[in-house]
Amino acid sequence: MGRVAWRKSSYSQPTQSDCVEVARVGAAKAVRDSKNPDGGVLALECDVWAALVGQIKRGAYDL
Repeated sequence: MGRVAWRKSSYSQPTQSDCVEVARVGAAKAVRDSKNPDGGVLALECDVWAALVGQIKRGAYDL
């Protein structure tokens, strides 16, 4: 994916390594596991990402 500016959630503590990281890649959002930064990456179109985040915030998933 080249050089991508990954960021952790503002809810994550600086010493935590068990969270996801998100980056903007062109017209998409990319998500990866911070414990395995060289592993797989999930890329979602920005509108799909926004819908997913909205559903999570509304409690649609048992997280």
